[in-house]
Amino acid sequence: MKKAFTILSMVIFGGMLVYNCEPDPDSLGEQLFLDGAAAGNEVAYDVIAYNINNNDSIRSDAAKLGLATLGAFNEDQFGMQKASYYTQLRLAAYDPDFGTNAVVDSVVLVIKPTYASDSLTTTTDESYVYPDGAIAAKKVVNTYRATKYGRAKANGGNLTVKVQEVTDFLNGYSDIAYSNKDYAVNLNASEQLGSKTFNGSVNSIAITKDSDNSSLFSSEAGFRIPLKPEFFQTKIINKKGQPELKDVASFIRYFRGLKISVEENDGYLVQFSPSSVELIMYYKSDKVENGTTTRPQTKYAFSIGNGNAHIGNYQYNRAGSAAGTALPPNTTTGDAKLFAQGMGGNSIGIKFSPTEIEKLRKLYNDNKAGIVSAKIRMYTDDVAWNNKYKKPTLLTIVQKDKDTDGKETTKFTNDLLLLSATPNFAYMRAYNLDKNPAYYDFTVTQSLKEIVEDVEKKDYSNKYFKIDMGNFLQSSTGNTLAGYQFTSRPFSTDRAVFIGSADPSNTKKIQLRVTYGTK
Repeated sequence: MKKAFTILSMVIFGGMLVYNCEPDPDSLGEQLFLDGAAAGNEVAYDVIAYNINNNDSIRSDAAKLGLATLGAFNEDQFGMQKASYYTQLRLAAYDPDFGTNAVVDSVVLVIKPTYASDSLTTTTDESYVYPDGAIAAKKVVNTYRATKYGRAKANGGNLTVKVQEVTDFLNGYSDIAYSNKDYAVNLNASEQLGSKTFNGSVNSIAITKDSDNSSLFSSEAGFRIPLKPEFFQTKIINKKGQPELKDVASFIRYFRGLKISVEENDGYLVQFSPSSVELIMYYKSDKVENGTTTRPQTKYAFSIGNGNAHIGNYQYNRAGSAAGTALPPNTTTGDAKLFAQGMGGNSIGIKFSPTEIEKLRKLYNDNKAGIVSAKIRMYTDDVAWNNKYKKPTLLTIVQKDKDTDGKETTKFTNDLLLLSATPNFAYMRAYNLDKNPAYYDFTVTQSLKEIVEDVEKKDYSNKYFKIDMGNFLQSSTGNTLAGYQFTSRPFSTDRAVFIGSADPSNTKKIQLRVTYGTK
């Protein structure tokens, strides 16, 4: 098993490539075609495909949150999705000494959305005056377009980002949290810590002194939100020497965290790494040298990254949306349209039709047919999903089994576990992503062979496959996959509408495509 996972981790991402041609048969069984020993046939078989309702909830704690998501997006197929972010913060060192007569100048929260590095524009101000000391300087601002999903030009491309103090305890870094849980915040408008309009771009800043070109200020590309200095004066500086600042446990129960959210209910989603968030407090205190008192500015950076609770909060309104009306699912004959969405939205379930399995078993037993390749082919809906939103490039597939007691187990498909070393193997391939429709092939060769060639002809009605947005994540060592349960689904912004199995006349309906050879 360890060897299989090691091999899998090396090939899995290379296998997730986009092709614009028909796939070749899997190498498994290709000897049937060699030297004219067999004739190859590809036949389509029906499957039962249906929507899986995840109740718009998913684990979104620090262990699952590879990226934090912020924003709101509303469209007809999936309805409204709104993403906020909770985080704890800690002191850089406990029982801090801020000096004598310390007064906060300013506080800034910095988030660093992902951005397109090739979108750089530069603005230079040769006559800039640095405010602290009125120093003649040069200011260079590099601007990049943030990576967005949704209506990038909604509201003029602007989102109103607000920061609030959390009043509920967020628990610890390793504690489980779910995306649909709201944590209480200070709702007093006068107590809101900060707000700023995000115009869809991030900036890096470099300020240098004219006299000697030394650096006065620099920042990486990000979005800087000014927070209220008076809040941090009262909450932090004035608590010098008090028990609230003495240790970690006391502090995270005293200052319980921050919530970052947007005012709007439509627009776009942006993402950033929780470990890259910064909270910086600038303050001045007395400094006495040679009988002279000065008040230099000190920069104090709170610890926000590792070790703190990070939680994604996702709100949905499905009223009137196509995804909302598609539920409850039809698990007997399948649904006409399939809705898949990351961040706790719908998954897709796929079962083999018992009737079709019997056809394949008869073909295997009577004609000595050998399955060379088996793929589930799924098309995007060329009407319902005819838009400018990017087609998803990464999806996952796992195998689900129920025992007689109804207990469900989940695991990698046997194709992933057993066939990963096969040349050109990929558990999923995407095609025509720049066209309408796109389609996706999921390899289920080994899984199907085990059912068809089972001499005991066991009942496989409780076996099904589950498809989700996102990709499998690697372990911390980078040498293996972390496990079937570790995927980017908790923070994947992707969604798409696919053609299901309910309409027998639809030529693009989801189907099992089997290539087999006979002597």
